[in-house]
Amino acid sequence: MAKLNIGGVIEDVITAEEFTLDMAREALKGETVAIIGYGVQGRGQALNMKDNGINVIVGEGDYNWQKAIDEGFVPGKTLFPPMEAAARGTIIQYLLSDAQQKAIWPELKSHLTKGKALYFSHGFSIVYKEQTGVIPPPDIDVILVAPKGAGRTVRDNFLAGSGINSSFAVFQDATGRARKRALATGVAIGSGYLFPTTFEMEVYSDLTGERGVLMGCLAGVLEAQYNELRKRGHSPSEAFNETVEELTQSLMPLVAQNGMDWMYANCSTTAQRGALDWKNRFRDAVAPVFTELYDRVAAGKETEIVLKAGAAANYRDTLQKELDLMKNSEMWQAGATLRALRPERRKK
Repeated sequence: MAKLNIGGVIEDVITAEEFTLDMAREALKGETVAIIGYGVQGRGQALNMKDNGINVIVGEGDYNWQKAIDEGFVPGKTLFPPMEAAARGTIIQYLLSDAQQKAIWPELKSHLTKGKALYFSHGFSIVYKEQTGVIPPPDIDVILVAPKGAGRTVRDNFLAGSGINSSFAVFQDATGRARKRALATGVAIGSGYLFPTTFEMEVYSDLTGERGVLMGCLAGVLEAQYNELRKRGHSPSEAFNETVEELTQSLMPLVAQNGMDWMYANCSTTAQRGALDWKNRFRDAVAPVFTELYDRVAAGKETEIVLKAGAAANYRDTLQKELDLMKNSEMWQAGATLRALRPERRKK
């Protein structure tokens, strides 16, 4: 276990060199990993484990049944209806949406027999048990491995050979093997490294991050700047390039390589000075919003919204309308047009 000293805070991190893929295979020998849900996260984890030689089966309904077949899972051998897969599995990876987890929990829990492990990639159902009703029996392991990225990234990074970082946690250790099961599955799904957390800390940080910098805040801030530039007479292409294209194609790769300070150091003096002068103003302006957001997450208000929306019969239709509204906005229509002009796309 590697010890990291981050500003005086000591953290433990498990690297792929410390807990190797061979160790994971050995730890999972004799286990049948049943992935319930072949959605974005289930698909990525299932394919990675399959490629890593783990005995993995998929439990899926009609929605992605054919997709699972197309990607190598065989009905009656490695692909089953969800409850049949749960009955066959010894480690059950519960990777349905949070609303679906609540809906089918009464049926799933009958398959959680003594000694099995129930695996989550999100602390939602366990932490907000008053809302979800998900209370595991006491004689099973309950573990978490949460990739710090979307399911598509889990798969794409694996294929690129880089992996994706994941947090892990043990909520309940009935067998004495819960931690080893968590680490083994974390390595098997292709994690670059694993860092410890708790179910509670994972879901609080995840829900805040998604609504904040990672998605909600990001989209909102981009729209605000784009709209201001357009209001001041800038063309759609200029507004989009100064708001999105330069961010994603030029600056964020520099941050990913060596950090924000390194990106600043590799920009013009004018950009450096302006960014440093305005950074704190933006930070202080949004700080109260993040306080409100975290408080709402911790109080369960955001999860109430998720469960209600996700349980609606027309959720997918409503979601598509909202996504189409974003897609068809001038800003993202400009993006679609300008992305097509990138050299790598013109060559195709």
